[in-house]
Amino acid sequence: MMKTHQIISEIEREHIRSLVKKGLRIDGRSLDDFREIQIKTGVVEKAEGSAEVQLGNTKVLAGIKAEIGPPFSDTPNNAVVTVNIEFIPLASPLFESGPPGEAAIEIARVIDRGIRETKAIDLKSLCIIPGDKVWVIFVDIYILDHDGNLFDASSIGALAALLTTKIKKTNVQNGEVELLDELQPLSIATKPISTTFAKIRDELLIDPSLIEESVADARLTITHDSDGNLCAMQKGGKGSFTLESILKAVDIARMKSEEIREKI
Repeated sequence: MMKTHQIISEIEREHIRSLVKKGLRIDGRSLDDFREIQIKTGVVEKAEGSAEVQLGNTKVLAGIKAEIGPPFSDTPNNAVVTVNIEFIPLASPLFESGPPGEAAIEIARVIDRGIRETKAIDLKSLCIIPGDKVWVIFVDIYILDHDGNLFDASSIGALAALLTTKIKKTNVQNGEVELLDELQPLSIATKPISTTFAKIRDELLIDPSLIEESVADARLTITHDSDGNLCAMQKGGKGSFTLESILKAVDIARMKSEEIREKI
């Protein structure tokens, strides 16, 4: 579980708002600057794929596990992809022990939607016995340090982990599945990247830090595929966005997603 925001004073809020009005930010970035992104892959030996991502002071760990199981009844020839997020209480005083709260569920859904809507994974190629046995891909993300923008850090981590994932080849005889020792990479058709904005007063800030999220009136997360196609959007917070600001955010997100994609 996670509390909504850290508590900051009204003086701090007004300071951040006044800086934003001038096109400045408390950490020295411009409004359309991401924090530094660091990516390490292959960090969990027993996972099929893994990555650790640091976005500023936000750090996440993504791991991929693959098992053979039944498909969903409405997609009998497709593999199954499941995204889970865990907020580790040691990562932030805002995190509490217990089952996943609304914030964790929302982030998982945004990442899941990005993978599905972009058709990033060739799900049909992971079908072993139609209607009976398919690969089930678990994308597990752990928040290690929280300093804002868990959406994009988790999105980058999930993609980087999937790109390093290798699963065993299979052989089917008489309805039985044999796992072979030979590994094959997961087939990734496109690379979905989410880009998140915070709205403070009438300004849009990309990659908000935790303190900026505490001041924000609203949040907008936009996902593009490798071809620059807009695939998903998620709005959060009580504030609203004008059509003009949404179109502006989409253009910036498309450009920034290309830059991030080159780092993965």
